[in-house]
Amino acid sequence: MATIDSTTTAIGPQTQAVIDVFDRYVVPNYKRFPVCLVRGEGSRVWDAEGTEYLDLFPGWGCNLLGHCPEPVVRAVQEQVARLIHVPNSWYTEPQGEWARLLSERSFGGQAFFCNSGTEANEAAIKLVRLRTDGRKYKLVTFKGGFHGRTMGSVTATAQPKYHEGLGPMLAGFQYAPHGDLAAVEKLIDDQTGGILVEPILGEGGVVPAPEGFLQGLRRICDERDLLLVFDEVQCGCGRTGKWFGYQHFGVTPDVITLAKSLCAGIAGGAMLTTVELAKHLRPGMHASTFGGNPIAAAAGIAAIEMIEREKLLDHVEHTAAIFRERMLELKERCDVVRDVRVLGMMIGIELSIDGAAVVQACLDKNLLVNATQGRVIRLLPAMTLTEAEVHEGCDRLAAAIVEVATRSEG
Repeated sequence: MATIDSTTTAIGPQTQAVIDVFDRYVVPNYKRFPVCLVRGEGSRVWDAEGTEYLDLFPGWGCNLLGHCPEPVVRAVQEQVARLIHVPNSWYTEPQGEWARLLSERSFGGQAFFCNSGTEANEAAIKLVRLRTDGRKYKLVTFKGGFHGRTMGSVTATAQPKYHEGLGPMLAGFQYAPHGDLAAVEKLIDDQTGGILVEPILGEGGVVPAPEGFLQGLRRICDERDLLLVFDEVQCGCGRTGKWFGYQHFGVTPDVITLAKSLCAGIAGGAMLTTVELAKHLRPGMHASTFGGNPIAAAAGIAAIEMIEREKLLDHVEHTAAIFRERMLELKERCDVVRDVRVLGMMIGIELSIDGAAVVQACLDKNLLVNATQGRVIRLLPAMTLTEAEVHEGCDRLAAAIVEVATRSEG
């Protein structure tokens, strides 16, 4: 999260009371905005004082269907009344059905369920190593990528700022510049087992893979007998207007990792792989106590059904076109906008000014957005965002950018 100056945001008494409790009892490992959210509906949220905000970054990308989508809420409520949790030593109908729906919309494989993106990536890392019983244990990952916070996935994240104070990092990870196939080939040796990449960099600034890059990685993996792993924690589950990001590029990976929007706001993660590869993740080698629990499965099923019933993949295409048009218009008249990158509901606006200042200016206008990589405003709006809300959000965002740009010039 971008650093902000909380003194510019007035803090109401109810919010201050909550902050006081956090200051006393909660580990301060997050930079939090001085806002206490208490209710959400669609792309709107309200704070403890009743102030309404338009949220273009709902749930850090987890609330792909907006806050509290009615079909998901109903499915979760019904499931909680029947069965909350049982361990994976037993079968449950929702988990199997959830796996079937994901398989049929991807490449027809099998699912391992967990609770988060970092866990899904840990499962993928283990699968790469288990395929050869550890003989080919190395993974190539890419600068600018982000794969999670546990030790394996944070080592896979080729950004030094996430490694500070955590060394030594785990062995077996090698980093290549994003988009550089020649660099990848130089890193591969007889101990390399796979390549891990985001089809669209998320935390790295909403950067789609360059033309031919993923195709080149597929070729390398086929030639060298490596596994191609796509981290789709941000771009998967319909966010880009297709069920999975890889479907934009005509390249099928061996493994996909999913989380964030997978359960429309309920905690859930998954690793998808082929039937042939799945057998290497044999009993006793990996597990997740809460993975695929009935509540997450019910939410995941309801999310898929809602997307299809309401034709939200088509709606994403329409909404993305409006965002692209509005942001390109802003770029034409505001020279601090350096680039606009839009792929479905993944939107990056690269600036020449401080992104954190723009985030704060948006907050002052009751608009919630995110900044990443210092100067990129990142939006991960809900698929259910209306056309009127797109224009409302673009109006507020444009005003904030112009305001900060004017202040910077002064």
